[in-house]
Amino acid sequence: MCETRGMKRHAPATERNREPLLAVLREVLPASGRVLEVASGTGQHAAWFARALPHLLWQPTDVDAESLESIEAWRTEEGPPNLLPPRRLDASAESWPETAADVILNVNMIHIAPWTACQGLMRGAGRVLPPGGLLVLYGPYFVEGRETAPSNLEFDASLRARNPTWGVRSLEAVTAEAALHGLERERVVDMPSNNLTVVFRKPRPPVSPH
Repeated sequence: MCETRGMKRHAPATERNREPLLAVLREVLPASGRVLEVASGTGQHAAWFARALPHLLWQPTDVDAESLESIEAWRTEEGPPNLLPPRRLDASAESWPETAADVILNVNMIHIAPWTACQGLMRGAGRVLPPGGLLVLYGPYFVEGRETAPSNLEFDASLRARNPTWGVRSLEAVTAEAALHGLERERVVDMPSNNLTVVFRKPRPPVSPH
């Protein structure tokens, strides 16, 4: 749920998960470069992470007009210099306005969007990321061989009741979709509230022997 404070929207869950997620980002993100945040939502994460990671240029995006207004409100009121103005980006689109990024971050999107959004995200990441680039996902997943938390089952049911194209995704299905676009799963980190941070990398080409 989001609360509105003028043009700034506020999601309480964002404040709950930002510290654990930041800890993972500090470990995996590069020392410099451009982060493309797909589906930035309220803009709280963008303002928080950009301030905490000043060595990275942060590009927030969203497809929703109200979200773009909220992101810009957070940026102008609290954003650091490395936080860029938001741009409209539809993850499921065949082409994106952003053509290059060292990292793509996507938080809590693929379960509240049709599967085509996940497919588009992977397609775009495969196209936009350079060799060695990272795609970082955060959210709930069903994991093969692991008992599913009752809260995730209830959440999945509530999502599908709201929209039958939504739902908690299988980590294996997401990994397989990523592989279709040249992305390899590198790390899975257990997070609070039965969420996961999943890190994919676009491999570097093998070095030819001299």
